[in-house]
Amino acid sequence: MTSPDSVLDKDGVRLTVEDAVATVTLTNPDKRNAQSPALWRALVQAGRSLPGSVRVVVLRAEGKSFSAGLDRQAFTPEGFDGEPSFLALARSVDAELDAVIAEYQEAFTWWRRNDIVSIAAVQGHAIGAGFQLALACDLRVVAQDVQFAMRETSLGLVPDLTGTKPLVSLVGYARALEICATGRYVHADEAERTGLANLAVPGEELDNAVRDLTSALLAAPRDAVIETKALLEGAASRTYEDQRTAERAAQARRLRDLAAASD
Repeated sequence: MTSPDSVLDKDGVRLTVEDAVATVTLTNPDKRNAQSPALWRALVQAGRSLPGSVRVVVLRAEGKSFSAGLDRQAFTPEGFDGEPSFLALARSVDAELDAVIAEYQEAFTWWRRNDIVSIAAVQGHAIGAGFQLALACDLRVVAQDVQFAMRETSLGLVPDLTGTKPLVSLVGYARALEICATGRYVHADEAERTGLANLAVPGEELDNAVRDLTSALLAAPRDAVIETKALLEGAASRTYEDQRTAERAAQARRLRDLAAASD
């Protein structure tokens, strides 16, 4: 193993790369890693900066909380320095408001690329945008003190940072509706039981658990993982027959690649 290379460190986001593993760290523990448009742009830049050699991306956060959600300064008249306040955005024309929200969503979309597997290591509070950032990843390993909550509805808003689809896929419509509409906390035991978390461990074991999972993911040939991920991602939107067809096509590609490698 080589030593980690620092690729990016700005606006509360640090990206380091060590061989086939990239680590994206939220680095503002004093504010419980509250999120802002600048942080979202840094996350987008992190995704665009990944070397082609990276197979696994770990998302983690410094401090006691993964992310307490959107920084409430967004809702003040002054907003953030150099940024339009959310109150000003609310008064913009529909096309402009839609474009701004779409830009914010980009920070949450690249984690499910087929060429990588992303793991969120979550401790403490993961509220609102923090919950949705954890949901943006393929897999979640959580500490026993984790507290997920979707508070947007309680504030008169909706979860709009791509979290609704993975939440429904993981826990089902009825439970997802109840979690969002009530804004209640989901703790580690429930998260693991319902599939929201792949694994729940004591806080002191979180880093080791993520390392073990990362090693297991890297043990399989990369192209096989990529093909399998694409099959699973598309399964919900395909008919049974279409999924059979997709499986055959993927397996044919794998067999041809293996045969070519043995020549």
